[in-house]
Amino acid sequence: MDKYICTVCSYIYDPEAGDPDSGIAPGTSFEDIPDDWVCPLCGVGKDSFEKYTE
Repeated sequence: MDKYICTVCSYIYDPEAGDPDSGIAPGTSFEDIPDDWVCPLCGVGKDSFEKYTE
């Protein structure tokens, strides 16, 4: 599964970790996160994320 990075604050969503504080279980792919999810650091929506390449 791909990681995604916030283009505003550089938070990296890692599907292996999920976002438990927002109710996103580990193992949840970015595509399967609800559309109303927001970045846990800066609060922007999913449309402000892009695929992360290391």
